[in-house]
Amino acid sequence: MKELINKANVLVESLPYIRNFYQKTVVIKYGGSAMVHPHLKKLFALDMVLLNYIGIKPVIVHGGGPQIGEFLSQIGKESTFVEGYRVTDEQTMDIVEMVLVGKVNKEIVSLVNQNGGKAVGLSGKDGGLIKAKKLTLSRINKKALPPEIIDLGKVGEVENIYPLIIETLQDAHFIPVIAPVGIGEKGETYNINADLVAGKIAEALNAEKLILLTDVPGIMGSDKKLIPSLKRDEIVKLKRDKVINAGMLPKVNCCLSAIDNGVGKTHIINGKIEHAVLLEIFTDTGIGTQIFNTNG
Repeated sequence: MKELINKANVLVESLPYIRNFYQKTVVIKYGGSAMVHPHLKKLFALDMVLLNYIGIKPVIVHGGGPQIGEFLSQIGKESTFVEGYRVTDEQTMDIVEMVLVGKVNKEIVSLVNQNGGKAVGLSGKDGGLIKAKKLTLSRINKKALPPEIIDLGKVGEVENIYPLIIETLQDAHFIPVIAPVGIGEKGETYNINADLVAGKIAEALNAEKLILLTDVPGIMGSDKKLIPSLKRDEIVKLKRDKVINAGMLPKVNCCLSAIDNGVGKTHIINGKIEHAVLLEIFTDTGIGTQIFNTNG
């Protein structure tokens, strides 16, 4: 009986959060171990179904780097990275689109649907969702020469988000699952970082939350301990002191852009924890790092 009462208490404790986020949009960037380990994949799908049934509107933006790398390896094509970006020629772009849109996206949609949800897969090409442009990357030359311009091929950045197709699906209680592939002005296809896409979609939807699933606990302080909550000005100081650096920088910058453009709060959490998204949304302390504006 005590176990049953504890379960009831958990439900009651979650009620204020359900009330606060009812009919609000939560954008989740899905990637890392949560997207690879079979058990975590199923739990993630169940979490999305639960959110949808209680009136919270999840929007999933997924990555797929390991899957792309595996396929390229199978055909004998080497992956080349520059500052974290995959150099993407025409052939690689075809494979990226095939893997992200044709394989990974449909697997996520299928898993959500198998677990009682109603998911629909999209890419940035659908409904003109993601208008993209070529990403320009420059590298400062140590000899004080002009910056070196690096050609990454079909790597893009978000120029505009047109969210009508997402909003239409949400109105019909579907869960949108989005592959980070955008379309250029002349119909070119671009491979875009999934964190950046998730952030821009959260901004366009005026989302209540943006949640980035990673393989680390969140933002760690200089003492190597997790920082549960950070305001914008605190983030700026940590960046200046190089406490936040390397691979965490793009994620943090994505979060800062989101809260500067209408997103309520952003979260960087460890997707290797079971039910990570639910624990972050429905508990006071959460499990990762939340980032919000000073007046948040």
